[in-house]
Amino acid sequence: MQSASCEVLKLPGGPARVEWRRSRRARRVSLRIDPRGGAVVVTLPPRAARTAGVALLLNHAEWISARLAALPGAVPFADGAALPLHGTEHRIRHVGGLRGTVRIEAGEILVAGDAAFLVRRVGDFLRAEARRRFGELAAGKAAAAGLVPGRITVKDTKSRWGSCSARRHLAFSWRLVMAPPHVQDYVAAHEVAHLRHMNHGPRFWALVHELTPHHAAAVAWLHAHGPKLLRVG
Repeated sequence: MQSASCEVLKLPGGPARVEWRRSRRARRVSLRIDPRGGAVVVTLPPRAARTAGVALLLNHAEWISARLAALPGAVPFADGAALPLHGTEHRIRHVGGLRGTVRIEAGEILVAGDAAFLVRRVGDFLRAEARRRFGELAAGKAAAAGLVPGRITVKDTKSRWGSCSARRHLAFSWRLVMAPPHVQDYVAAHEVAHLRHMNHGPRFWALVHELTPHHAAAVAWLHAHGPKLLRVG
């Protein structure tokens, strides 16, 4: 279990939002950058003093400042904001008198109803589109490989684009709905291949290459542009 709190601290390189976490599983004080929230996450073992975390922050202040400065700008779900959908930029537009909730039209994400519900409606729409897209991709690739997945779900994960559990359930980051189709295709193939091989050995990669031709290009794209997806919403 973890407990967490958040504050803004003045570090030598400038102010930084610091999220403190205490974990029973932690064996040492550690820190990492959370690209989604734009914060420094400090994890403390159960008996570690907060001063140990502050000391680690100060010792790595230059690195922290550089990493935070390098983060892509945040893109909120707001009227006029632009975000990609299946790799193509779309602009959010609030249309109060529109019937329904959200629809795509001429490169725009049209959001109906009260503006107070825009954030939730855009988020719900993107998650639903991700479930539809990855449900189709994963089911199709599993059938091609003679495999049967369990549940196929979408989540908002911080460190992995997809996963395959021991129960054969597949999960994908909903944020991949913003990535180009070839990236979506690769991630779906990667996780489906884990239904047969729960490792990253030669046979696993051979099956991945059977299921998609996009391995190298997709990995390169995720390395270059993946952090931007984490800054949306």
